[in-house]
Amino acid sequence: MAESILVLNAGSSSIKFAVFPATRPNGGGRDTPVFRGAIEGIARNSRFRVADANGDTLFNDDAPQAANHDEAIGLLFGWLDNNPDAPDLVAAGHRVVHGSDVFSEPVLVTPEIMERLDGFSFLAPHHQPHNVAAIRAVQERLGIPQVACFDTAFHAAQPALARQTGLPARYWEDGVRRYGFHGLAFESVMDSWRGTTGREIPKRLVLAHLGNGASMCAVLDGRSIAATMGFSTVDGLPMGTRSGAVDPGALLHVARAEGLDIEGLSALIYEQSGLLGLSGIDADMRTLLDSPEPTARTAIDFFCYRICRELGSLAAALGGLDALVFSGGIGENAASVRQTVMEGATWLGLEPDADANRAGGSMISTAACRVSAWVIPSDEERIIAGHTRGLTAGGGEAI
Repeated sequence: MAESILVLNAGSSSIKFAVFPATRPNGGGRDTPVFRGAIEGIARNSRFRVADANGDTLFNDDAPQAANHDEAIGLLFGWLDNNPDAPDLVAAGHRVVHGSDVFSEPVLVTPEIMERLDGFSFLAPHHQPHNVAAIRAVQERLGIPQVACFDTAFHAAQPALARQTGLPARYWEDGVRRYGFHGLAFESVMDSWRGTTGREIPKRLVLAHLGNGASMCAVLDGRSIAATMGFSTVDGLPMGTRSGAVDPGALLHVARAEGLDIEGLSALIYEQSGLLGLSGIDADMRTLLDSPEPTARTAIDFFCYRICRELGSLAAALGGLDALVFSGGIGENAASVRQTVMEGATWLGLEPDADANRAGGSMISTAACRVSAWVIPSDEERIIAGHTRGLTAGGGEAI
């Protein structure tokens, strides 16, 4: 196989991966992976799937042994090693959740940068260690140049006022501020806007990335000015297992009443809440949509309610709204969730097109309404591949 770039996107419970050509398509065509896949449900009900550029299945294992991220990365490299069409990997790009205020753009990884990335683990303890571990795994096996691409970078230019927390000012110096996340997903949606809509990017745009992790972002003149996630990836919307925003007084009360220490409280808000905790059934929206249980309906309704609440807040930060975009696994596939959110946004001037929404069209609002609504798939791996190609084309050094 021709020279290729490996992209690794290590999330809290999954590892997405893709292999892209090391050179851009001729004529500036769309960047298409040779293959892509995911190991999902790590430490729960793991699934390992790989598909080619046409979406045809190359590998499918519904019960791989992946008790943790290290084992999942081992499975991936095992599959690559046994692939008769194994790619000639010349560089690797990684999603790294946190760049603090230090990194506002992708960087070529060096030993010094690895040390800094590791030092940011306290800012994103459920993600950063997995991101760093993926870089180390590639380093140990391949020794090729690697690029770190940051979820926080998209929000780095937000106004200082939007990043405050209300805590005493001294904590700002310790890095306690609102950062915002899902930046690579938001960047990919912005990159696809013109090709999908045939329109110029509107002045006031809200991006809703809805999946197992979920957040929303207000974009003014193409730049992030506010986001629902703040200091941590647990803030804002309820998610698969994460609570989203909760009154801090309620957390203090629960901790006292149940004798929870820091680890117990962390497990509660990161792993036991959200759709899973509200429904008592599952963290997967697909399962809840198919369930007849009232608690499943409660979880779905609360999820949609919070999206509508945050949409109003972000529209206020923008001074109005011109367009709303849905992305992520739920945003791209759950038509009923989109419909509920759009119906809750009619006061902003959005008029849902129910038929287009059910059919899975890109534009899901009526043509004449003042605020348009769209479905634009996010593709973090494509964005990471582009950044990696740009920083390694001149022959970067391996760490």
